[in-house]
Amino acid sequence: MPELNQTNLNQTEAYLSAIEHARVYDIARETPLELAPRLSARLHNEVLLKREDMQPVFSFKLRGAYNKIAQMSDAECARGVICASAGNHAQGVAMSAAHRGCKATIVMPTTTPDIKVRAVEALGGTVVLFGDSYSDASTHAARLCEETGMHFVHPYDDPEVIAGQGTIAEELLRQVKNDMDAVFVPIGGGGLIAGMAVYLKHYSPDTKIIGVEPYDSAAMHDSIKAGERVVLPQVGIFADGVAVKQVGEHTFDLVRKYVDEIILVDTDEICAAIKDVFDENRSIVEPAGALGVAGMKKYVEREGLRGKVLACINSGANMNFDRLRHVAERTEMGEKREALFAVTIPERPGAFLQFCRMLGDRNITEFNYRLSSRSEAHVFVGASIRNVSEMDALLKELSDDGYPVLNLIDNELAKLHVRHMVGGRSDLVYNEVIYRFEFPERPGALLKFLTQSAGRWNISMFHYRNHAAAYGRVLVGLEVPPAEYGELQEFLDDLGYAYVDESANEAYHRFL
Repeated sequence: MPELNQTNLNQTEAYLSAIEHARVYDIARETPLELAPRLSARLHNEVLLKREDMQPVFSFKLRGAYNKIAQMSDAECARGVICASAGNHAQGVAMSAAHRGCKATIVMPTTTPDIKVRAVEALGGTVVLFGDSYSDASTHAARLCEETGMHFVHPYDDPEVIAGQGTIAEELLRQVKNDMDAVFVPIGGGGLIAGMAVYLKHYSPDTKIIGVEPYDSAAMHDSIKAGERVVLPQVGIFADGVAVKQVGEHTFDLVRKYVDEIILVDTDEICAAIKDVFDENRSIVEPAGALGVAGMKKYVEREGLRGKVLACINSGANMNFDRLRHVAERTEMGEKREALFAVTIPERPGAFLQFCRMLGDRNITEFNYRLSSRSEAHVFVGASIRNVSEMDALLKELSDDGYPVLNLIDNELAKLHVRHMVGGRSDLVYNEVIYRFEFPERPGALLKFLTQSAGRWNISMFHYRNHAAAYGRVLVGLEVPPAEYGELQEFLDDLGYAYVDESANEAYHRFL
């Protein structure tokens, strides 16, 4: 078999051979390729789901981790293995190491939910908690690797890991009855799509290979566009399985050569895809695991496809149960079946009834209102719709009848915070600025914020909801005199938490 490295002139042949000789089936299983009848009928295409969520650790990551560890020498194995991961790769490494009979140390961020820590420990891994992010954990793992001589198992940027993930493509081509027109693959660091792309482009060159990333974690998309690997300043936290600031060197090279396109999707579209998969087979995939379906739906709508064979990789199902609340809240908007808007009505007897009559027999999903002045009232409304055209028609009808309307369907502040806070307006607040933060979900995160602010500015508003993720979404209002804006900016930058200035957001001005 040719040597597997990036300088090899026969790179494609090397990867093909490595995929065909991969050792994944000592421990991983060949997962089924299932027809999705409801999605197929709705989209007028044959939609197939590759069920990697059915692996022993509920994720495809087991393939690459085991292929790497299985091919280590006995001497390397005796030193043990180490990796950094907040979830699926950690479980894959722990199970693979236990099967091979070597010790595994898994460095995980301190924000990792207990359910994932316990899962790794149950598989025989020794967990070391360090830092608030994957980057912190990865740096610490590299340091431990140097100090102890343990063998590092990279989650994606390793040829043997890439080859292990590529076995999914080999299975696909054996399982599909008709030629595939396109396959949709989630992208984080790029190991999965890199391995699949090199195999599919050789054996099924007419199949389009389409990667899918969240808008707020588009490291591969942005790197391909820039022509070099970029480092994202911050990444989204909803699809944490693909939250990578920089893709790998090996994976970037392969994706650039063999992938046809990368589609970006938002949180609402991911939530809708989670529901689609649940409706098909009553399984619940994690947000990263639903990216393939989300991207496929967007591609079908954009291209107007009919009668095509489309495969989606359900890459994982390590979902915390508590996150389902957030998913359910956002699903209807992702399916374009809920309109969310603010409307201003006169503050007089009978005005509320008249407005409700305007809505007709539509199902009201949300209605928030509190008296804020004697002349007009701002109402936060959610209403069921069949499609975007119906939403546009509804808002136009209200506007034509003299109701000032603000469409909130794409307003993240409104969807995360304002809908739970309507009625919080106060005439006692002066010089208020508001920020959305992502605080690590660990003891002391809020205390750090309060301690470092050291009472310099009064907190005029605060909202937090637990979404069972590594990071919590927090909305903070501060009373800051204009002369101190520079000092505030310096404080926010030094704090080290991701933040967005929402002081100009129209939803904030209407309701808070």
